[in-house]
Amino acid sequence: MYRKLSRESRIRRSMLAGITKDVIMNEGVTTTEARAKEVRKFVDKMISYGKDGSLVARRKALAFLHNDKNVVNKVFNELAPRYAERNGGYTRIIKLTERKGDDALTVRLELVD
Repeated sequence: MYRKLSRESRIRRSMLAGITKDVIMNEGVTTTEARAKEVRKFVDKMISYGKDGSLVARRKALAFLHNDKNVVNKVFNELAPRYAERNGGYTRIIKLTERKGDDALTVRLELVD
């Protein structure tokens, strides 16, 4: 099961891809807990594609990340070798505080070292 996050499917997919790109490029992002829990699945999948290293995996990563070659190159050239010995669990969620406007719990989603 997945979270709908009060969005249509195409908008939700685009939002999740954007947050995934931010996590990969900045190695962390601050967002709501629901979004972070949903995005971590995609970040783990992108790093798994990077560890696979095949052309098919690269094309799948490009398709999900809106053909952003800089992000895909970082996944395949930097993150995949870093996590070569690790079998999953590439991200961590650190709870921060409630957001002032709507009391949504904000968290920091970051890559583990």
